[in-house]
Amino acid sequence: MLVFGGLPLFFMELALGQYHRCGCLTLWKRICPALKGVGYAICMIDIYMGMYYNTIIGWAVYYLVASLASIRGQLPWTSCDNAWNTPACAPVTALTNTSSTPAKEFFERNVLEQHRSNGLDDMGPIKPSLALCVFGVFVLVYFSLWKGVRSAGKVVWVTALAPYAVLLILLVRGVTLPGATEGIRYYLTPEWHKLQNSKVWIDAASQIFFSLGPGFGTLLALSSYNKFNNNCYRDALLTSSINCLTSFLAGFVIFSVLGYMAHVQNKSIEEVGLEGPGLVFIVYPEAIATMTGSVFWAIIFFLMLITLGLDSTFGGLEAVTTALCDEYPRALGRHRELFVAGLLLLIYICALPTTTYGGVYLVDLLNVYGPGLAILFVVFAEAAGVCWVYGVGRFSRDVRTMLGHEPGWFWRACWSYISPVFLLVLFVFSVLGHAEMLGGEYEYPPWSIAVGWALTGTTVSMIPLYIIYKFIITPGSFLTRLRTMKTPEVTSVPPTDQALCAL
Repeated sequence: MLVFGGLPLFFMELALGQYHRCGCLTLWKRICPALKGVGYAICMIDIYMGMYYNTIIGWAVYYLVASLASIRGQLPWTSCDNAWNTPACAPVTALTNTSSTPAKEFFERNVLEQHRSNGLDDMGPIKPSLALCVFGVFVLVYFSLWKGVRSAGKVVWVTALAPYAVLLILLVRGVTLPGATEGIRYYLTPEWHKLQNSKVWIDAASQIFFSLGPGFGTLLALSSYNKFNNNCYRDALLTSSINCLTSFLAGFVIFSVLGYMAHVQNKSIEEVGLEGPGLVFIVYPEAIATMTGSVFWAIIFFLMLITLGLDSTFGGLEAVTTALCDEYPRALGRHRELFVAGLLLLIYICALPTTTYGGVYLVDLLNVYGPGLAILFVVFAEAAGVCWVYGVGRFSRDVRTMLGHEPGWFWRACWSYISPVFLLVLFVFSVLGHAEMLGGEYEYPPWSIAVGWALTGTTVSMIPLYIIYKFIITPGSFLTRLRTMKTPEVTSVPPTDQALCAL
């Protein structure tokens, strides 16, 4: 997925943003005006992501506050003698098939309090402490984005580099724990038969797109601030390689601790591990609680989670801000601070339902039907527009104008055939297997699935609806309209030529 999907599209978006120097909306005037709906779809994906992703960061903030409050005592998810614990609670060393751990009950009954909800049919009221944590996240995001890349760039020095220090500290601690070797062996042992499962491929694609960022408009937005002759080819190779090596390193950190937990509980690693939030908010805190100096390890672990989460949410929301400010420079661009404040306030209000007692079910629903399904189709449409309509040849000449040489045959083959077809096939499989992506024991009511498809539909439909709108407003005959719709309205000119024209 990295070699044939993520990396070619990463390079493509860096080059597009750097050459055309604009966000995901204005860009299409210079490539294919009819596909401007792709830009609006990207904005919708980023807004949906902001509605639930910042809530997950809010959970980490809640844990951090609880860890700081325990600095002179023990972590609240260490024992079973708390008000929120049930008779089924048992220490991790004395678990049975019917018991639950203190960490699991802390997350489900204290942080989320999901037992006070009956699911999406009765989500209950907003939990004030969670709403406050999420509000704190939005405040941090605002003061990182309000001045544009000048403010975000300074913050990213901390949010991008600090996690590496924490990862290395946790890695050293993890590999010294008993049972860590078994966890690492399990991590590095391939299970080839799982390649027959389409969900594995969909998960791999989602992981690459979420971590590298193609399709979210982030790369277009940030690369538009690059110097025109910046070596974006080198940036693409270097950044994507570091990204995947970081994920590989993080695997050692996680699985060494999973091996330790399997050793403590005398279980297999398959029985210990959980997917998604369960791994981050139950299993890992569970392991931390059994370590010497547990409060210290908890503080640095949740600080790392928060900085990583803020890094991701900066990118998506900056993409929306750049796109709309570029498209409406007088109405929004001149009042960026107010616009960013209004946008974040709107997203926060929409995110409040995820802070209710049943908000965790809504978070899972938004994760699958917000960006989860739509991102694959949107990236396919973007790649098809650039490579099949604008043309790989023309795009390669644009790259040569910036870098002095055209992309090689591998990149041209990926852009022309491999990546778009790969993405379309994955989108079809993800639609067919959408029920598996929700996972968990909770059975989602039919009306919620319909709402989920409506969320996906509002994103994906932006593309055909804008094509229809553009066809209607374009004058001329049928063929003339089609020809006009795919012809760039604005031709990008390199900065040196712009200066000569001005003279």
